[in-house]
Amino acid sequence: MTDTSIRDRILDAAEIRARRGGYGGFSFREIADDVGVKSSSVHYHFPTKADLGECLVKRYTERAADYLGVAAKLTPDQAIQRVTQMFRDALIKDDKMCLCGLFGAESDALPPEIRAATADFFRLVIVYLTQAFGPDWPGEPPAAILAKLEGALILARTLGDPSLFEVSVRR
Repeated sequence: MTDTSIRDRILDAAEIRARRGGYGGFSFREIADDVGVKSSSVHYHFPTKADLGECLVKRYTERAADYLGVAAKLTPDQAIQRVTQMFRDALIKDDKMCLCGLFGAESDALPPEIRAATADFFRLVIVYLTQAFGPDWPGEPPAAILAKLEGALILARTLGDPSLFEVSVRR
């Protein structure tokens, strides 16, 4: 097995745990057990939990950017639907929370580099929507749309009712 595949498997295992329990919801030992390696292997790739967390958030943000694509090619409604679908997929397909939503909620307890990377995710979505809307957009502000989506995801997951997501995001 290559170092790259072990590194990716570590990130995958950490993401699953983090999206269920936040930053405090995983340890190197648990991730090592999930991957089938020694915890020293996790430390080899990520010397500290902050290193792992920062890499995890950056990868999550890169994947979001890839999923969203170029905002300028979309109408405002298409951009809103694309962002909404990303959150819907987190709930329905992944059966998990948004990683950055969880980390954002606990940002006061996060190392600065993870807090900064988490803020980058939120900025990505806000800028994406802003670019799609253009300067004369009369509708809901991008930050309000993002807040509604994060809140709808939290509500649906907490109450165990995915239909609440749909009710909450109706326009």
